[in-house]
Amino acid sequence: MNRLHKILFFVLLSVCVPVVGAYANEPVPNKEEQKEEKQLDVREFILEHVSDSYVWHVTKIGDHEISIPLPVILYSQTTGWHMFSSSVFHESPSYEGFTIAEEGKYKGKIVEKDAAGAEVRPFDISITKNVFALLFSSLLMIVCIMYVARSYKKNPLQSKSGFAGLMEMFIMNINDDVIKPCIGKGYEKYAPYLLTVFFFVFTNNILGLIPFFPGGANVTGNIAITGVLAVITFLIVNISGSKEYWKEIFWPDVPLWLKVPPMLPIIELVGIFTKPFALMIRLFANILAGHSIVLGLTCLVFVTVKLGPAMNTSMTAVSIFFSVFIGFVELLVAYIQAYIFTMLSAVFIGLARVEPHHPHKKEVEK
Repeated sequence: MNRLHKILFFVLLSVCVPVVGAYANEPVPNKEEQKEEKQLDVREFILEHVSDSYVWHVTKIGDHEISIPLPVILYSQTTGWHMFSSSVFHESPSYEGFTIAEEGKYKGKIVEKDAAGAEVRPFDISITKNVFALLFSSLLMIVCIMYVARSYKKNPLQSKSGFAGLMEMFIMNINDDVIKPCIGKGYEKYAPYLLTVFFFVFTNNILGLIPFFPGGANVTGNIAITGVLAVITFLIVNISGSKEYWKEIFWPDVPLWLKVPPMLPIIELVGIFTKPFALMIRLFANILAGHSIVLGLTCLVFVTVKLGPAMNTSMTAVSIFFSVFIGFVELLVAYIQAYIFTMLSAVFIGLARVEPHHPHKKEVEK
């Protein structure tokens, strides 16, 4: 254990000493230069990195920014359909009457001017960063699943190893320990959807943690994505609901005075919508919070620059340590959130398929 402490000490020393030396050799800026330096807006920095974009930023070398322009597809009520590359906005702030709003409720989105001069949103189906990441993750999932299916088709009775064995572990774990016990009889027809949801959420969570292309997109931290998943679960739950499920909502087995004024039925009806809402918010909030924490810790390095070399060096070490720690936590959260979303969806489906609690009279007589 003492040897491990020595190794960690020398690693930390090798990182911090060059940083302190670099700051010691830097000339101290005068007051006028300090005033000209722009203070980092942490809020804007975090929002810019977790929000969607029409370009995919890759890296920055000196003053040269390397990014991948994405296709823009718009429909304007006055000029019709438009299709062009988002790189045109780097050359000019306006193109064919469209601009990217720099402030207001449409900030970061493409807008145009109406007859009154107000900013309005065209019908926008552009391939943005999140859309491209969504397509990439979906294609990656298809390739992985087809590879495993092909492996089982060749040798169905042979035990799998490597990637196929890893996928088998995940599939059997979710199918046997989550879907089957939560839904019960007839779980087989819901297993394809629930397994797809699990791998979709898990894949995008992992890709969101990779800080370079094609990772880094905030797909599952986008409420539109989690909202669509929640709506699909909502439809499956209520379409597959049994008669007993709807009876317990509109005419539950409680005293008459509780259900004639429709107090309890209204509460149960509201519960139908709060379940998918909880699914949507839980996944969205947890993934977005994780990304925001890592970005906030990174900002410590830049925020503390003006506090002096000693303070900045110590906060840089703190930032690196906690960023790495949160990164490992996020790997665990990536699996946990996919697991919880799948489990809750299976629980809601199982509750909707509830059977009558009391046996029929004929069965009692027998």
